[in-house]
Amino acid sequence: MDIQGKKVLVLGGPGLVGIAVCRELLQRQPAEIQIHSLRREESEEARREFAPEAGDTRLTISWGDIFGLQDEAPRRQRIKAQLTVLQDDKLNAFLLYRLLNDTRPEIVIDCVNTATGIAYRDMFHAAEALYKQLEATDEVPPQTVEDLLESLYIPRLIRHIQVLYRGMIDAGTRIYFKVGTSGTGGMGLNVPYTHSEEKPSRVLLSKSAVAGAHSMLLFLMARTPGAPITKEIKPAAAIAWKRIGHGPIVRRGEALRLVDAKPKPIGETFSTLDPDAGELTDEVLKTAFIDTGENGIFSLEEFAMLTTAAQMEFVTPEEIARILIFEIEGGNTGHDIINALDNAVLGPTYRAGLMRHWALERLIELESQGDTRSVAFEMLGPPRNTKLLYETHLLREAFGTMTAVRESTPAEVAETLDRLIRERPRLASEALGVGLPILLRSGELLRGPSVIVPSNTCQARVTPQRLQAWVHDGWIDLREENCAVWIARFEKIHASTLAIPEEDSSSRYMRNRRFWHEAKQIQPGKIVGWILSVEEEGDRIKR
Repeated sequence: MDIQGKKVLVLGGPGLVGIAVCRELLQRQPAEIQIHSLRREESEEARREFAPEAGDTRLTISWGDIFGLQDEAPRRQRIKAQLTVLQDDKLNAFLLYRLLNDTRPEIVIDCVNTATGIAYRDMFHAAEALYKQLEATDEVPPQTVEDLLESLYIPRLIRHIQVLYRGMIDAGTRIYFKVGTSGTGGMGLNVPYTHSEEKPSRVLLSKSAVAGAHSMLLFLMARTPGAPITKEIKPAAAIAWKRIGHGPIVRRGEALRLVDAKPKPIGETFSTLDPDAGELTDEVLKTAFIDTGENGIFSLEEFAMLTTAAQMEFVTPEEIARILIFEIEGGNTGHDIINALDNAVLGPTYRAGLMRHWALERLIELESQGDTRSVAFEMLGPPRNTKLLYETHLLREAFGTMTAVRESTPAEVAETLDRLIRERPRLASEALGVGLPILLRSGELLRGPSVIVPSNTCQARVTPQRLQAWVHDGWIDLREENCAVWIARFEKIHASTLAIPEEDSSSRYMRNRRFWHEAKQIQPGKIVGWILSVEEEGDRIKR
């Protein structure tokens, strides 16, 4: 289809991919682009951003929850609208239906992360709460039942597709293009990024399940007579980036503050909240970061870990937008999931590989302008990855190279790290500010007022088994046993490198001598990426 002179509705237009899509559209001079977002201020900001390059294209905006009703309604009415039979006279109650019929777009481009919006309502949490109520009493509060009904994935997804289909039919829409998701960034059931104690988490798998169900429903819509031409692409990698900067690190709306704490005995019980454990300082953590849009901001090392070879890697939003527009204009990229579900995922790219190098260089430059390292913010998840990054970071600060660590004994490594923490309390303060306790060589604990691990637990008795689980999942461990593990890791990396014939300069080996740097410098993101691939068996096999 020729985009020039057409009206286009971009759902999720202010998002990372939506912005790239709108810029590509503007080059084709459509008559109008309607930018829709959940929040009015996001749509207005996007319109202001595109205005200088709009030319004769009219920019309009809209906002609201495309999965909900047009107007505010009581909770039970909202639940009923999702679960009951959809009747023609009820269609106008849905915001998406009204949006489509009021704007009547010829092209709809959907950049909303539908799977996340539906699956992250966390049906499992609601179901567990209901089950606990049933175990305790036969009288279950209505609110508990409503929580479960409102979180049901499949009814909400089916209703969304029904409303979308009917709305586009009645509006005369000719093309619907969905930017979907694989749910795991292209990785498998061994995905190391979960935001949960489980690996993989049920919520994350729900996201993938909803994404798959969504694709199948779009597949059916594409086979429906009279329906708009329906296409979908599924980026199977992380999508990045929006901007790179240096400044305060904000997580869940609050700036991370450094913590002033002293070692203290663990005690017989451990609480995730302890106001007396350490004092939040007035100093905000400021360092280099990369903004990945809806996925949040990552540190230098989190970005390096996430995008290193055999991890999630990444694809740029501009590539997604160009492929999308090329398909709309009649091209065949081979990435349309509706036509080829098994082969159409958009994996990591050559361009992204080149730009990753430039992004890391820029992050390093910005990092050097401050007096802190950009290690981890615990927004990528899970806490174990943050723990590993910080442990590698401490080894880097203390030893510099993997060779120096390999040539030391566990006792020497533990003693050096313990001394480093005591002589440079800032290192500990940053980790504590992120939410990671530090288990010292002596068995004493440095911690802040709140910790990330254990999660969802206010107080628990300290047992050897629990302590080991907490240390594994998200405590920095400076004891000799863990130092021995790090020495063994570096020895394994060294042995695998030596096994490569010196004269072999082919493309056979990915992690060769140059990959690890001839000087064997400790690079946290790269090393933890190796741990996730090799030790944690989180390697990606499709690239």
